Amino acid sequence: MSRLFRSISSRTQFLSSLFIGSAVVLLFSFSRLSPEHAAYRAPAGDAAFHTAEAHHHLTLNGKELTYRSMAGYMAIKDRQQKPLANIFYTAYKVDNNNTPNRPITFVFNGGPGSASIWLHMGAFGPVRANTEKNTYSENPNSWLGFTDLVFIDPVGTGYSQPAEGVDEQRFHGYHEDIKSIAEFIRVYLVNNHREASPKFVAGESYGAVRAIGLTAYLQDSLQIKLAGLTLISPVLNYKLVSFRPGNDQPYSYYLPTYALAAQYHHRLPAALQQLTADQLIKKVTAFSNGSYVQGLKDGGQLASTLIDTLSYFTGLSKEVLQHTNGRITDGEFTKALLKQGNEVVGTFDSRVAGQVNGGDPSEAAIRGVFTRSFQKYVSEELGYENHMPYRATTAMADWNYGPGAANGYLDISLTLKQVMTKNPDLQIKVSSGYYDLATPVATIDYAIGHLGLSKELKQNISVDHYYEGHMIYLGNDANTHFKKASEQFYQQTTEKINRS
Repeated sequence: MSRLFRSISSRTQFLSSLFIGSAVVLLFSFSRLSPEHAAYRAPAGDAAFHTAEAHHHLTLNGKELTYRSMAGYMAIKDRQQKPLANIFYTAYKVDNNNTPNRPITFVFNGGPGSASIWLHMGAFGPVRANTEKNTYSENPNSWLGFTDLVFIDPVGTGYSQPAEGVDEQRFHGYHEDIKSIAEFIRVYLVNNHREASPKFVAGESYGAVRAIGLTAYLQDSLQIKLAGLTLISPVLNYKLVSFRPGNDQPYSYYLPTYALAAQYHHRLPAALQQLTADQLIKKVTAFSNGSYVQGLKDGGQLASTLIDTLSYFTGLSKEVLQHTNGRITDGEFTKALLKQGNEVVGTFDSRVAGQVNGGDPSEAAIRGVFTRSFQKYVSEELGYENHMPYRATTAMADWNYGPGAANGYLDISLTLKQVMTKNPDLQIKVSSGYYDLATPVATIDYAIGHLGLSKELKQNISVDHYYEGHMIYLGNDANTHFKKASEQFYQQTTEKINRS
């Protein structure tokens, strides 16, 4: 899912259990793979290298859509025409001759090391994983009503693999990942005659990092201009979410989410339990941005009055807070809040609680049904066959964040400002969840608010918050609102394009 690594160091802990060089890469025919690639081809099966196409019907808002699906591999090569990788994708195109230049959206999740099934089967696609029934069903909030869709699994995730004899490490990096995805997009647009379509990208968590860097690479190196970006629960500045020694910045930004989680689990005093979530956020934010952040900046031992207030807002004992000197990490908070044996609250969704042997109960609750549903759907509905295991998420602890990771922290904010300055027509929609302890709302709001944009460019960014976790679309009501807001975003963006 939208798995996000905590820091840019060699540390391998997940935030819970949920984001090539200069080579020119080209599409090639899988039917003409040479025998030397048989070792790679065998585990997947011959059928996996033939794109599966099918026609479908979907009812959205009382209207029936007919659309075509494509599922399979796109291969990329180096300058010497040597295969580098086979990237798995699933694409949907609505049959509508009246709008030849319909918007097209390229979608991926994060990690690094996450396949695209979470957004595919959770919000955007024509079907949606149903955790209650342990299967999938038609998605009444599919984005196919207003855009064609292409879901991309980066190399090393899903069914995507490096070619035979190519080290997967070659793709384990911020720049390397961006270039491979950018080439996929370029070739897809050319092969499907979509160069003139309004082009959008949607990414979740680290996928938002990829989306921003990808936008810069597409417009600067490939002269492909995007119309809009959808950034879901984005991590924009790793320093705000990395609990590393000597970095006190995250603590004040996490505090409002700690308070909301404590309120949800009835760990707060009666006076705070009676507040609405909005009222609680306002009250805690005033403290976190005031005396608490000042105490952190002063260093040394926090005053007892600050410890008392932290206990009041988090539901944690004064002893725990004194032991940590008022600096409680998300991992410590999820373990200490409930005080009931080994039961912990989730990182992706702090409303969820359970015992999962050190994992994240909010991730454990959905992983199985998403993966099973996707594999069943791809086989039975899309007609695609692949014998390899589908890697929904995989660890990539050796990820190279590149020279942009100053002092060990990647900050994508400057790149975002640059792409908006170079393309003042670019529209951006940011969505996040109040119960998310992976990329808390306050860390996102701070990064967006400190981009240093002109008044005009600020108007190109719209920000929505949901009373959900990291995956804001899992709740049915939230998914409905997310789809409606996104459709409005696309309509407004395409109208601006048509007027220009």
